[in-house]
Amino acid sequence: MNAHPVLLQKKYARIIAGFAEKEKMSLENALDFFYKSELYQLISQGISDMHCRSDLYLIDELEEEYKISKKSEQAN
Repeated sequence: MNAHPVLLQKKYARIIAGFAEKEKMSLENALDFFYKSELYQLISQGISDMHCRSDLYLIDELEEEYKISKKSEQAN
């Protein structure tokens, strides 16, 4: 199932703002990470109806992906 593009953009904005607040980072950095994330790919492609999940759930998923990416960066 695909969501309306305008509704998706609003959802993206809420996810990015919530993620930036939780991680205490700038909106610009949060935006950059979000659009490069696997989560964005899943939502934008309508996979598993991820866009139907709550904003808080998606923020938590993005935060988990961010923590994993930071750990892999530190390992290199």
